[in-house]
Amino acid sequence: MGGYENGDSPAAAAGEGGVILGVDGGTTNTVCVCLPVAMPPPESPGAVPVLSRAVAGCSNRNSVGESAALETLEQVMAQALTLANTDRSAVRAVCLAVSGVNHPSDQQRMLDWIRDLFPGHIKFYVENDAVAALASGTMGKLHGCVLIAGTGSIAYGVTEDGKVARAAGAGPVLGDWGSGYGIAAQALTAVVKAYDGRGPHTNLTREILRKLELSSPDELIGWTYADPSWARIAALVPVVVSSAEDGDEVANKILHDSVQELADSVVAVVRRLKLCGEDGMDQFPLVLVGGVLEGNKQWNISGEVVRCISKVFPGVHPIRPEVEPAVGAALLAWNHHRKGLKLENGS
Repeated sequence: MGGYENGDSPAAAAGEGGVILGVDGGTTNTVCVCLPVAMPPPESPGAVPVLSRAVAGCSNRNSVGESAALETLEQVMAQALTLANTDRSAVRAVCLAVSGVNHPSDQQRMLDWIRDLFPGHIKFYVENDAVAALASGTMGKLHGCVLIAGTGSIAYGVTEDGKVARAAGAGPVLGDWGSGYGIAAQALTAVVKAYDGRGPHTNLTREILRKLELSSPDELIGWTYADPSWARIAALVPVVVSSAEDGDEVANKILHDSVQELADSVVAVVRRLKLCGEDGMDQFPLVLVGGVLEGNKQWNISGEVVRCISKVFPGVHPIRPEVEPAVGAALLAWNHHRKGLKLENGS
């Protein structure tokens, strides 16, 4: 990625027209990047001049509560500005793309909050974190579908004329079964069932107990409910993948079922928006984001998901972004700001 290391005299660049903030707020962590307003349209991901980058904890209000989520967002934006040697007065636009923003009322509540933090001339855009993930694969342009499978999961699509649709993303209680949390929760359940005699033997028992330094499946109950945070549970996904790669049938079934869940979510969005065209054959971009979709030795989850989707829509064009979602959010805000200036100038 082009640009500056944190603190490397970005103030001059920031001073030429101000800065843009892009925030990707997830269940595992929250990232904020700062871009200069006065930059040419980036011709490649490596040409994006990032002035600074800051990281904080979870900002999903459904996971940690609203006050903690807002505190994290304020903290990470302030840190990014400090690292860029600038302050709130230099900000021209902000895109907050945060998991847990699922309804216009969520957007309005967050807009009301952020307007109290910054000067009145700033433009704000509040979206679900899926929007930033999509923009990271399309360099700030909103068209196509994104599949996020990290701690949580969601499929989100946008047409060229602005219609949107989503599937999944409803959290663990309502069944994000292709997510990291969903995969790990099924593995923990399988271990308990095997221990009870209600399910088949699985090597997940040995591997999960070893990973957690526990001596018996009985102890899983206490471990799970001592801190049932979504990210803590989802951190067990690599154990499930390695067990599947070693041939464990239970682990393999969990992953196969999860692949189908993720593919079904994308198919539902693409079909609803007709991203594939009337005949289902048109090409469309599918941006793939999240730790669950990263490559493994043998079990290529993202590859399996794309293979399932391509059986229905052969025009699917998978994209693995070269910039992170926070940069996508910043590019989205930058594009909006640039269009606004053009309209003001009559060009």
